[in-house]
Amino acid sequence: MDRLIDSFIDYLQYERNYSAHTVVSYTKDIEQFKAFVNKETGSLFTLGDIDSDIVRNWVVYLLDNKIAPASVNRKLSSLKSFFRFLVRHKIVSANPLRLVNGPKSGTSLPHFIREGEMEQLLDDESLGGDFDDVRNCLILEMLYDTGLRRSELIGIKNADVDYESSLLRVIGKRNKHRLIPFADGLKNKILVYIDIRNRKIGGSSEWFFVRKNGEPLSAGMVYDIVNKNLSKISTLSKRSPHVLRHSFATSMLNNGAELNAVKELLGHSTLASTCVYTHTTFEELKKMYHAHPRAKKGGFYGH
Repeated sequence: MDRLIDSFIDYLQYERNYSAHTVVSYTKDIEQFKAFVNKETGSLFTLGDIDSDIVRNWVVYLLDNKIAPASVNRKLSSLKSFFRFLVRHKIVSANPLRLVNGPKSGTSLPHFIREGEMEQLLDDESLGGDFDDVRNCLILEMLYDTGLRRSELIGIKNADVDYESSLLRVIGKRNKHRLIPFADGLKNKILVYIDIRNRKIGGSSEWFFVRKNGEPLSAGMVYDIVNKNLSKISTLSKRSPHVLRHSFATSMLNNGAELNAVKELLGHSTLASTCVYTHTTFEELKKMYHAHPRAKKGGFYGH
């Protein structure tokens, strides 16, 4: 490993003609990353084991130690250059930093709900048990658990719900179809809703979410339902259905989901759309991590 770092430094000095000051900075940045991996994983620095999650954990670690975003981005730039060098010389097959963006100074975070706040809202017994209450609660949970767009939620038909496989068929932008898995907790709430809906309204409509007259919901109705219920969270400044989509993506990434998996679940056409969640949630990731009981046990960030 040290030999490869030395080769990279020689490349910077003699082929790129970088200044002595810049070379020293690059060296320190790479050595700091190496030390972080060694310490947090309890093993020797192995290039083949480095992936984007480890790099993001390093970014969180730096921010947690009061390193300014500008300095963090400089360190990421050093590491990116090092791995580009390794790829070019076929030492590694891919650059693990290609999907990592640094923290942005002065950029507001996407509005999203912390997991504890959302669980408290969904468990609120005051939501009631009549048809509207059960439907509205399910709308909140389905948006939060699946990351659906509002238009996708409205477009769900009864035939799109596969109860046996726990899969939801969705038609997204540009008429693109995708399958989204759902957990038993959501499945149970779906079954409760279906039972009440069929008893109160009948099962003749092809649409999954309906009004009391059996007609499908409008976009405005879904917005009002979400806005009214999210207003119970006093710390939340924005209360649209898209906030629940942001919350789904943020929770998935902050709990270790792979970027490509989140991309497919959200129905993004490119990773660039999904990457926004990796570079705008570092500060919130720190707060959520340290608030989690597992954080007190020490060890590798996010694991």
